Amino acid sequence: METVLFGKNEVVEMLVVAMLAGEHILLEDVPGVGKTLAAKALAHSLDGKFSRLQFTPDLLPSDITGSMIYRSDRQEFEFCPGPIFANVVLADEINRAPPRTQSALLEAMSEGSVSVDGTTHPLPKPFIVVATQNPFEFEGTYALPESQLDRFLLRTSLGYPDRRWEQQVLSTHRSGEPVDRLEAVATIDSIIHAQSVVRDTRFDASLVDYLLDVVDATRNHPGFEFGVSTRGALSFYRGCQARAVSQSRDFVTPDDIKALAVATLSHRVVHDGVFQGASRQAVEKQIAEILEKVIVPT
Repeated sequence: METVLFGKNEVVEMLVVAMLAGEHILLEDVPGVGKTLAAKALAHSLDGKFSRLQFTPDLLPSDITGSMIYRSDRQEFEFCPGPIFANVVLADEINRAPPRTQSALLEAMSEGSVSVDGTTHPLPKPFIVVATQNPFEFEGTYALPESQLDRFLLRTSLGYPDRRWEQQVLSTHRSGEPVDRLEAVATIDSIIHAQSVVRDTRFDASLVDYLLDVVDATRNHPGFEFGVSTRGALSFYRGCQARAVSQSRDFVTPDDIKALAVATLSHRVVHDGVFQGASRQAVEKQIAEILEKVIVPT
């Protein structure tokens, strides 16, 4: 992935952590800095099915989940799966669709299944949603509801590349899109096995208390109307285990908690009196300040 995402090692690490944890990631940034490229790089690196959903204001929930169609030859209705039935789903510009359509992803992201006409259909495993969104100030965007933000393990940005990396981007695109030439380096079975290893990664009791101290600090922070939920704490826990595995360790360290705290918690709190889309930088700064104040176990 780093052969096409120049100078974005931290973003690559976040994508790998989300995949190992079996959860989802939200990439938020201005258009044209490589959000879609990052999702495609992950998909091409896996030997699995990839689908892309371009979110627009007229996108319907059935366009995501699929629908029942009538088969005249058999005189019966048959379920036609939508693009959500893939291992890696790119939800491109997710905040350009209205809330009704965004909500179609909630069950899929939380339960790993889709319900259509009273029947539940399981999604393939592994399943990860890599969603991209533009800042809320951009024309035609809708703020994601808090319940949907809570389904994302991580929220991060790519930012503009350094000059030397941008020069390399220009030179490598002379003969086409480099991401299309990426070859799979991991099978579906190996990813499923890695996810099972993540859940067995040792998390010392003192570090569990440290993680919960950080979560509890968000609930008692005077600048937050609402703190991190229990579901958010569980995702934080799983993310730390996944980062440990990505670092070739079978145990969690305080550095794992520190490295993921901002990206895992900042979108799960509600800033007091401020519209959620406008408060990202302020919230991330406050989460970083909480980390500095909470005592690290020795």
